[in-house]
Amino acid sequence: MISNLTSKNTTKNTNSSKTFNWQKEIKNYVDPPSFWNPTLGLFFGGYFLAFLSIWQWYRGVWPLPLLVATAFLALHIEGTVIHDACHKAAHPVPWINQAMGHGSAILLGFSFPVFTRVHLQHHIHVNHPKNDPDHIVSTFGPIWLIAPRFFYHELFFFQRKLWRKYELLQWGIERSIFITIILAGLKFDFMNLIYNLWFGPALMVGVTLGIFFDYLPHRPFRSRNKWINSRVYPSKFMNLLIMGQNYHLIHHLWPSIPWFEYKIAYEKTKPLLDKKGSPQRVGIFESKEDIFNFIYDLLIGVRSHSKKRGKIRKIINLYPGLKIKKFLLKIVNKTFIGSN
Repeated sequence: MISNLTSKNTTKNTNSSKTFNWQKEIKNYVDPPSFWNPTLGLFFGGYFLAFLSIWQWYRGVWPLPLLVATAFLALHIEGTVIHDACHKAAHPVPWINQAMGHGSAILLGFSFPVFTRVHLQHHIHVNHPKNDPDHIVSTFGPIWLIAPRFFYHELFFFQRKLWRKYELLQWGIERSIFITIILAGLKFDFMNLIYNLWFGPALMVGVTLGIFFDYLPHRPFRSRNKWINSRVYPSKFMNLLIMGQNYHLIHHLWPSIPWFEYKIAYEKTKPLLDKKGSPQRVGIFESKEDIFNFIYDLLIGVRSHSKKRGKIRKIINLYPGLKIKKFLLKIVNKTFIGSN
């Protein structure tokens, strides 16, 4: 990770005459977090909010929208916990890091081994049309249906046989817990609670994670160069709202940096990112092409990866009407995901 920075990357700070030592600067953030750290607080805070929403459900005092919002917040912050845990950045003690990963996965209805192995494949193959599972999630349908496409991760996990040591057993235990809760809900008549305070908020979190972890950071899905395969869009408000994922490129360059240090790491390395031409804007409304592609992704989102022999083109060429065929091919050409 630190080796990403070479002596060529050493440059002068625009605000000072002193020369930055980039390796030394980054080393301050890639080290494991302290024992008591914000991610540990998120883990316990998520469970507290989850139990609070269940308790208030049975008390019948809080209105349903407030209960759903509380449950959503619980799952939303656990999404950051499982993400940092899979990079061993949630806690310096390995078994506690693992416990946080498995605990957050159970609350989210995920499997920690699946999330970990599939997410690491994403880091290895960013924007690869076949080997990056998140690329497939982002480009195989409209944004508003991005949450159900996360089920592809489980399929990817088994197709590629990604498990190691006891991870298949761990997957079985976590899936058994999930099924047991559903069966208990059916038998003891609390499925309404599950639908309203688990499945519903989980769907909302899936959309949130899909947009801010997958879709926005990697647009326009073309480059595999590590300096430009994802982006940064600086914002204090977004940093708080989505817990640092607006600095997603920092995470890709140095995955062991915990989420609460993305912002400061970005500010320290900004001259380097400027030099490398790294995207530092959200990039949705900067040009007509950006606007068109964003609207297309909202409504349709299926992209072609081949200019001449793509599957989408083959299907369109079967259409008998010449004018409509030309119109559809023009859209495919505009939304084509090529390689830089």
